[in-house]
Amino acid sequence: MKGICYSFIATRLLIAAVLLSARATGQENYFVTYDQHLEEPGNLEVSINPLIGKPPGGNAFVGSWMEFEYGATGWWTMEFYLDGQSTRRESTLFTGYRWENRFRPLAGEHWINPVFYVEFENVHGSDKILKDVVGFDSREDFGEPNAETHGEREREIETKLILGSQYRGWNISENFIAAKSFSNEPWEFGYALGVSRPLGLAATPRPCVFCRENFHAGLELYGGLGDAHSLTLRGTSHYLAPVLAWELANGTAMRISPTFGITGQSFPFLVRVGVSYEVAGFGRQVRRMFR
Repeated sequence: MKGICYSFIATRLLIAAVLLSARATGQENYFVTYDQHLEEPGNLEVSINPLIGKPPGGNAFVGSWMEFEYGATGWWTMEFYLDGQSTRRESTLFTGYRWENRFRPLAGEHWINPVFYVEFENVHGSDKILKDVVGFDSREDFGEPNAETHGEREREIETKLILGSQYRGWNISENFIAAKSFSNEPWEFGYALGVSRPLGLAATPRPCVFCRENFHAGLELYGGLGDAHSLTLRGTSHYLAPVLAWELANGTAMRISPTFGITGQSFPFLVRVGVSYEVAGFGRQVRRMFR
């Protein structure tokens, strides 16, 4: 299987991020579900998130996005995505970009913490990152050859209501998704639910790599809810995915998630992998460079 064409550049940027800062912190518990936590103001997180899959009767593929997440303020986090994919026996493609914004209207922690999400998406029809599921998205959408789908342009606005809670170390998050294409297609809807918890709540007094508190285990459930013409669970894709995350002392975080389709429209099995690094004080360092 061919590697994604920009993976080398992504790796170099991650290395550069490591060199910019001696310390970093982050919390990445899910792949699809968003929790209530925003990026720390002035910090930049860079991550790579490959998805490995194979549609029935089709060619195996790796879809991946490279993500730049910046904490603009305490209540506003913005993210920029670069998407790509490589399909066996076909081609390796850059498939487009996404610009995301998350806004948290309430300061402090509450029993339920709302976050509002708005994303502009400009990708080709060959995009295969499966960042979430809306409408009647199906595994059949991934079986068409790249030569046929790369010429299709998909522009849409996606919104989410994110609700997150913390209870005795547990994070419980619910996402309600509504997406609208710039074409005449109706609004499409989806959901994502997640629960996660660190394996250890008490911090070890000395720095260590394999401490229990450095590991988070979670579970995601997500899928489509039809569209404005037919709000339904019938004929839609749904996935159940355990997630294991490991945060290293130098700020690097790694995640893995074997993903299981639970309806006939879903992929039977997918694998997600993620590597991220957060650059503490990135905004301050950039301002110093331009003084």
